[in-house]
Amino acid sequence: MPDIRQRVLFVFGAFTLFVFMIHVQIPNVNEAAWQRELSSGTFYNFLGFLSGGALQKLSVIAMGITPYINASIIMQLMTVVLPNLEEMAKKGGEEGRRKIGQYTRWLTIVLALVQATMMTRAMSAGGVFYDNTIVFQLFVILTMVAGTMFLMWLGEQISDRGIGNGVSLIIFIGIVLRYPTYVRETVTSAAGGGVSVFNLLIFIAIALITIISIIFLYQGQRRVPVQQARRVVGRKMFAGRSTYIPLRLNNAGVISIIFAISILLLPQQALNWFGRSGQGAGVMANISNFLGAYFSPNSFWYNLVYFILVVVFTFFYSAVVVNTRDIADNLKKSGSFVPGIRPGQPTVDYINRILLRITTAAAIYLGLLAVLPTTLERGLGITTFYLGSTSLLIVVGVALDTMTQIEARLAMRDYRGFIKR
Repeated sequence: MPDIRQRVLFVFGAFTLFVFMIHVQIPNVNEAAWQRELSSGTFYNFLGFLSGGALQKLSVIAMGITPYINASIIMQLMTVVLPNLEEMAKKGGEEGRRKIGQYTRWLTIVLALVQATMMTRAMSAGGVFYDNTIVFQLFVILTMVAGTMFLMWLGEQISDRGIGNGVSLIIFIGIVLRYPTYVRETVTSAAGGGVSVFNLLIFIAIALITIISIIFLYQGQRRVPVQQARRVVGRKMFAGRSTYIPLRLNNAGVISIIFAISILLLPQQALNWFGRSGQGAGVMANISNFLGAYFSPNSFWYNLVYFILVVVFTFFYSAVVVNTRDIADNLKKSGSFVPGIRPGQPTVDYINRILLRITTAAAIYLGLLAVLPTTLERGLGITTFYLGSTSLLIVVGVALDTMTQIEARLAMRDYRGFIKR
């Protein structure tokens, strides 16, 4: 089918351009100092994990698409909080969505400037650049911001001219690009006796079980039955139909995990950056050392707080995404109802009870999935897969969404052909 083939080829062409940009490095980089800087904290590993290794190479797209993701999440939350934005999103139509998209881009620039400035100042203090003048630092900041804006543009082009969500696919290919390195390091470690073959087989089995459970999590839904009332159109009476409201088991996706990681890692890394120089550096350095000692990624307290944050953010984001009041109002306006439940507030309460139960299951599962890598690292001694379960959650989720869109386009084409005949 030419249309789908062209869209798939466009996606792979965008992937090729993304891989090329990973290898376009910022000039005047002291490689030895940069490798020491990378080993100073897990925040850099997290950014590199989402950017396909661009940060490890300190390329022009070193920050990846993270500022745009954060801006999109903030705008989504602000749409719920601010009445003007909520009105624009609901009743503004295409023009309202275009304005919200424009606000998201401007917010992306602001967040990218802040993040690039903090990173550049920290790298200059760590001797990463041979040239530490203000002019060169400004050049690095603008280069990183331009790289993020380029990835944002590339993601929008994939969404418009390709298949699937462009930003999600960029994160997807960034993670997949790291997998050959992870596999090679794991095999090398096993060959050198660092990991036993038995532990490696257990790790593979756990990974397969995790993939299957993630598929069930993404595909799972609670179908709330809905009955449409009889309608009279002209002189004809149409009987009511039975349908359902699909409530997804996991409405938060991977957002809750990314939120939790950012909250745990970014403050500690920022304290490490600011603790190197400036007034109050000693206090910040002491706080950073305290957090590093008691909240390292392998510590019990870190994983406990991580689990709690994932659960809380899953509930919070699900409440933002699923507006039960709007669902009940739309049912009432269309003359539909849930069997045995009165329209209005009783319907809202009924859907909220269902949403609470399924979100509880999803939140606990995501929390356990988030702390799974540390458990495997301790139990099996396999440390080469960074954020393994989280990366699987993103990869499987994006793959399923993309497959769903391809199937929808195939069904649409078949339906058009049936109408022509």
